Amino acid sequence: QVQLVESGGGLVQPGGSLNLSCAASGSPFSSYAMGWYRQTPGKQRDMVATITGGGSTKYADSVKDRFTISRNYAKNTIYLQMNNLKPEDTAVYYCNQHEEWSWGVYDYWGQGTQVTVSS
Repeated sequence: QVQLVESGGGLVQPGGSLNLSCAASGSPFSSYAMGWYRQTPGKQRDMVATITGGGSTKYADSVKDRFTISRNYAKNTIYLQMNNLKPEDTAVYYCNQHEEWSWGVYDYWGQGTQVTVSS
């Protein structure tokens, strides 16, 4: 059973930094694409950054040059380093594991971690 556990959220002032972590278990970590998504009340969950099993990355335009996604294969963990945070980055951040099989696509989610950017 896939489990994703996020940590590292909190309250930070504009211009500050946070580093989110997501520990994965229950599946071959290196095989799957992983990612970070965020959601605010009443809005859809949006992609922030993704990383493939081979390490290729993709970012939302709004976070390019400020956020960095990475993965540690030995620790089965992905990270999101967030720099120069802005109030509009305030959201619940979710870790995602994306699996594509011949018989279907599966998405697994963590419980979410709150990030609040405010002075």
